[in-house]
Amino acid sequence: MTTAFPLDRIDRRILHELMRDATLPVSQLAERVGLSQTPCWKRVQKLEAAGIITGRVAIVAPAAIGLGLTVFVEIEAADHTPEWRTAFAKVIEDYPQILEVHRMAGEVDYLLKIMVSGMAAYDALYLDLTQRVPCRNVTSKFSMARMKATTALPIDI
Repeated sequence: MTTAFPLDRIDRRILHELMRDATLPVSQLAERVGLSQTPCWKRVQKLEAAGIITGRVAIVAPAAIGLGLTVFVEIEAADHTPEWRTAFAKVIEDYPQILEVHRMAGEVDYLLKIMVSGMAAYDALYLDLTQRVPCRNVTSKFSMARMKATTALPIDI
């Protein structure tokens, strides 16, 4: 949970630069946003403390580590009780292959983004997941090609 934190133009530029390359040395980051190193570093630390910067990661090519299949899974809940939601939330935490889970408005209740090595791995996950948590309907959609992917959020700088 982030703390309310007013972002000025420089904070937004810092976020813009770090979302594109979190490995930037403070000296280069400071130069790009128009600050000296110490004030720049203090702003980064404040953004982290406020929960706005939540981590820094390496972005890896999925195919390079054997993850050749991306599946988007639409789930309709078996029921809409707090107990079902709690059980579902607990079960999905057990699968590192499930990268994202969104509670949706509309025809489906949840949308999952799953990355696995191939169809056999997805089938095993599907069978295990649907055995562990009852669902009214599960629809799988297989990505043919990833045409755009970014982790950089659109921020007004």
